[in-house]
This record gives sequence, C-alpha cells and structure tokens, in this order.
Amino acid sequence: MSGGLTDAGVAELARRLRAREVSAQELAQAFGQRIEAQAALGAFLARDEALTLEQARAADARLAAGDAAPLLGVPIAHKDIFVTRGWPTTAGSKMLQGYQSPFDATVVQRLAEAGCVTLGKLNCDEFAMGSANENSAYGPVRNPWDRGRVPGGSSGGTAAAVAARLLPAATGTDTGGSIRQPASFCGVTGIKPTYGVCSRYGMVAFASSLDQAGVMARSAEDCALLLSAMSGFDARDATSAQRPPQDYAQAMRTARQGAAAGKPLQGLRIGLPQEFFPAALAADVGGAVRAALAELQKLGATLVDVSLPRTELSIPVYYIIAPAEASSNLSRFDGVKFGFRAAEYADLLDMYKKTRAQGFGAEVKRRIMIGTYVLSHGYYDAYYLQAQKLRRMIADDFQACFERCDLIAGPVAPSVAWALGQQRDPLQDYLADIFTLPASLAGLPGMSVPAGFAASAGSGGLPVGLQLIGNYFQEGALLHAAHALQQATDWHLKEPPGSLRSPPPEGVSAAWERPGAAEEPTL
Repeated sequence: MSGGLTDAGVAELARRLRAREVSAQELAQAFGQRIEAQAALGAFLARDEALTLEQARAADARLAAGDAAPLLGVPIAHKDIFVTRGWPTTAGSKMLQGYQSPFDATVVQRLAEAGCVTLGKLNCDEFAMGSANENSAYGPVRNPWDRGRVPGGSSGGTAAAVAARLLPAATGTDTGGSIRQPASFCGVTGIKPTYGVCSRYGMVAFASSLDQAGVMARSAEDCALLLSAMSGFDARDATSAQRPPQDYAQAMRTARQGAAAGKPLQGLRIGLPQEFFPAALAADVGGAVRAALAELQKLGATLVDVSLPRTELSIPVYYIIAPAEASSNLSRFDGVKFGFRAAEYADLLDMYKKTRAQGFGAEVKRRIMIGTYVLSHGYYDAYYLQAQKLRRMIADDFQACFERCDLIAGPVAPSVAWALGQQRDPLQDYLADIFTLPASLAGLPGMSVPAGFAASAGSGGLPVGLQLIGNYFQEGALLHAAHALQQATDWHLKEPPGSLRSPPPEGVSAAWERPGAAEEPTL
C-alpha cells in the first residue's frame, strides 16, 4: 500500500484524504518509511516522528469533522532555511548547529494552518549559497537519477526528496535560481513567484532583495495548491507585496475552461531570447528544450524571437549585489547571542574571529569577503552602485520583451547535473546560473518544468528542465502553460530508475544502485 501512496502527488493525496481512503497518519508513516529507506540520498537534516504524527492526528481530526481544506493532511517538508518550532534550523551551516527557533516562518505557519503535515527539514547549501548542494556543512545531497551527481542547489534537498518520492512536495528558496536549477537537475516542477508574493519573515537571510520562497512538486497543479496557501501580504515583512492570497489552482481551472478544445494555449506568445540559446549550450539540453517548445506550439502557443542583451552581465551584477547583502546579513552570526561559538579564545575580538572562521564554510567566507570589499569606502560607487544601475537595465530588457510576448522560455541551465566534486573552481558554479539570474535580478516569477532527458552518452539520460518566465504577478499564466504541457506529455511522471516500479526513460541506466554509489566521493 505504501508504494501506491508515495507514488501520488499533492492533488491525488488530497482527494484520497477527503474521500477517507487513507488517513494522514498512514500517509506520514508511509513516507517516513520511505525516507528511512533512502537515507543515503542525504536529503533530510532533521526528522521528529512523534511531532509529525501529532500533526497528522490533528489533521485526521479536522477531516473527521468535515473540514475539506485542499491541503489538509498532505505531508510536506521545509528547506532548512525556514525557521521552525520543534525542529532545529541550521541553514546548512555549522554556525547554526543545534539552533531551535521559538517561532515559525510565515511560510511554515501558513502551510501548517492549511493542514499540511511536516515530515522534517531538508538539506541545502550553507545559507543557500551554491549551485550544487555540495556546500552544506552536513554533507552533499545526491541526485536520485545518478547518485554520483549533484542535485543542484541550493534547494538540492528539496529537489532530491521530491524526485525520489520521499514526499509529494516541499518548500524551497530561490535567490539566483535555487529552485529552478535543482528542479531541472532532478526532473521535478519548481516555481519561484514574483519577489514579495511569499513572505520572507522567518527565512534565514542571504540576499534580502533577491531571496524568495517557492515550492517544488511533481506537477504544476501541485505547485499551484501549495503556492496558493503560501502567498499573501505579511505585515512582518517589509518587502511583502500588498496583495491578498491568490488561488492559483482556480486560476488554472478558469484558464482551461476558456481555452479552445485541444488548443489550451491558443493565443499565447512565448518569447525565445537569442541569448538563452548560445553556441555553448549543451546539444542534448538544447534538443530537449526545443522538443518541449514544439509541444507548446502544438497546444496553440506562438514562438517569438526576442532579445535580452544584458544576459551576460547578470553574472557580475549578481555576484556583486548578492555577496554585498550577504556580508551585511551574516554579520549577526558572531557567537554572542545564538548559534556556534569557538571553544577557546583570548578576548572578545578573538572570539569573533575564531567563531566566524570555524563556523562558516569556504563558500560563505568567500562571499562575505567579496561583499565587504564592494561595500568598502572607495569601491561602493565603482562596484555596488554600478551593479544596481545594471540591475535596473536588466529589468527594463524584460519589459521590452513583454511588449512582444506573454511568457519567456529557454533552458534552465547550460548542462545537465555534473558529477559530485567535478566543479572545483567556484566560477564554474557561478556560470551555471547564467539563465536563471536575470529573472531573479528583475524580481520576476520563473518556473522549471520537466522537458525530457539529455540523450548523449556522456550525460547518462539525466533530466532537463524548460524555464518559463512571466511578467510581475503572472504566476497563474506560468502555471497554466506548465499544466497544459504536462497534460500533453509525461516527462514529469518519470521516476528515478531503480527506486520505484516504473521503467527508466530511454537512455537511462537501470543500475541506479550501483556498487559504491553510497560511498562518499573524493572532493
């Protein structure tokens, strides 16, 4: 029975719960057993079975009383960047090892009020800094499609857990692509809404003007259900958009009802920026994306050539602004009030130095130093101020495109997931974000939708994601387009070979559990 339960997505599980075909407690136990069986993936950092079952019993009581809330009893988990009561919050860092928050993040609170049952906290790059989930102080997460490869980052634990069917959906955060890129690498659906749609209150801050909460799930429909519960104004977050909670699932249904038979995307104009299809784009990635675009055309969409001329500038702009904000945000971690403190030190200044030297990982230290440098006297105008001006120009480029199209599409990343330990040069990781950074800098909503598998022998049949970008507050349009594509294709239904019953897609080796796969790679 548990296999059938863990195969189902959010919408299907919600239906079964309301029909009383299964209880929230049975669901929690089934997924808990699966999490234990797949512990070698490294997706979870914290679990508490007693607390999970307590939430499940409360959900069952509400169901028995006739409550039909759409997410009531559905099991989820949270990226360990959201503070939570009852579970430790580490942000993937030694600096917060053992920290227990006295309150829940708004996103966590709203999903709990909707009736979701929390299975635990998910692994992530330290303070959400990374593109591979190799920067976690608690070990890397492994890609369920090939355990010798990265799941993407920083929400790698979320992506791997959803792909491996350890849960039907989970929260993530996206600063420069940290929902879309891991969703692409792991073959799941992920959405980053417009900046401000979801509250940042209770999210451990990396770059405050870029961080945004989002969700990963099996399908666009499942993402819509969770995002609806997460959205809405929060007076405790100064960057929260003053908009009421949105019913994205209803918006999808309304759009479908108004569409022509067989052509649900009739009249939709999808822009293809030439900068998203460079010569350096991996051929197998480009082929999968083009195939997905052809499917969108069959559904009635029209493809339009557009240009985002400052795409290449997004990397230097992001890696000035984000580290600058990180330098400021992470100054609070000094060993005085909470978190890690060095065991031995001579005086207060020595305690500061040793605590931060021992508590932060290499990538976090690198970004703090970069950020401190660009904010320092004599360099602020030359670097940070110029980067902010370019950021405005990048946002203007998108608005020029949206005069000619409704959505923008392209690849999520230049390649499929790479091998653990392969990209030793940090610059390689930074360059992997070339297609996701522009939308983040502009604060636009973006999605990664499964678009097939890379066909070349070198990539081993790994998942490829199609990126969809919308104008401000157009999450409904994104979800509708993604849902229409998923109704016409089955890429999002494919499961990692060897983990479940379904056959692997063409070109994927069935030897998922290969000898030595669970051994730690040499990094």
